[in-house]
Amino acid sequence: MNSLNQFILLGNLSRDPEIKYTSEGLAITDLRVAVNKRWRDKDGNENESVDFFNVTAWNRLAENSANNLKKGNRVIISGRLNHRSFDTKDGRKINIMNLVADVVAPSLEFSSIDSNNEKNAEPESVNSIVQPD
Repeated sequence: MNSLNQFILLGNLSRDPEIKYTSEGLAITDLRVAVNKRWRDKDGNENESVDFFNVTAWNRLAENSANNLKKGNRVIISGRLNHRSFDTKDGRKINIMNLVADVVAPSLEFSSIDSNNEKNAEPESVNSIVQPD
């Protein structure tokens, strides 16, 4: 029997990533992603709502996310759902679903290229690249 546990989100960070470290020294970063939904109702009126998702990144992905992303950045995130449950002191059972990121990447969907930026300059021709001996 096949199994699948995967999510993909495309949205904007609604706050700066927050990095913390566990007592064992593992990096953990919390990301809050806003995903807009647009639709037309039966009368043709355009509607919009926003869903907010909390996503957790671990280790190097956590550090890279915290160091390179900020509020407002458009990101695409894929990962898996993680289920946790525990009993409270008063005997209630609490179930929590976490979104755990495997990939976090900036989306270039609405980005513009700065022609003055050397990183965006035309690549050298293949013939002009020096090959190592």
